[in-house]
Amino acid sequence: MQYAKPLPSYLVTRYHGWKATAYQENQGWYRRLASEGQRPRAMVISCCDSRVHVTSIFGADQGEFFIHRNIANLVPPYAPDGDHHGTSATIEYAVTVLKVAHLIVLGHSQCGGVQGCIDMCKGHAPGLEAKESFVGRWMDILKPKFTLVEDIDDAENQARQFERQAVVASLENLMTFPFIEKAVADGSLSLHGLWTDIGEGGLECYDPKTSTFQQV
Repeated sequence: MQYAKPLPSYLVTRYHGWKATAYQENQGWYRRLASEGQRPRAMVISCCDSRVHVTSIFGADQGEFFIHRNIANLVPPYAPDGDHHGTSATIEYAVTVLKVAHLIVLGHSQCGGVQGCIDMCKGHAPGLEAKESFVGRWMDILKPKFTLVEDIDDAENQARQFERQAVVASLENLMTFPFIEKAVADGSLSLHGLWTDIGEGGLECYDPKTSTFQQV
């Protein structure tokens, strides 16, 4: 493929640094991961935002988390229509093949995808409304939740609350997958909704009894 280029030099330098230090000091662990395969206990669905670093937040090593990232950490409803479904495929593999015990949806502050959805709902994002916008059509998953926050006057608070609703929407949509509903019912899988404040390093967990997020 003629358009592929060599890796940028700064990434090459970083790779060689990692290979000479972190890998060299833990090569037995890496070889074990390679030979024995992965056995992650949890799957995390988080946003693509580069500021969200799941493994750092939980101090996790390689092999601990099965991670899927997409715009605004959204899960679409179960739709076995024969089309391409990257997020649904990842969830299916994690639950039915890897048998993860925990499935975590992690939202975050200052989410650009969520803000884009707000702009769409307010009629301020014609580009996202266009049929050919992949981001816009993905954010359609969240649009029905806007009615829960549309009366909040403060724009920053509205966005923060909508970011939390994105987590709730994903949890609700996860339960439309038959294999997830079954695993939750028999106790082999638990669902968790989290929201992290990037600037403050805070972490909140969704409490279904009160329909609120509580500080961890």
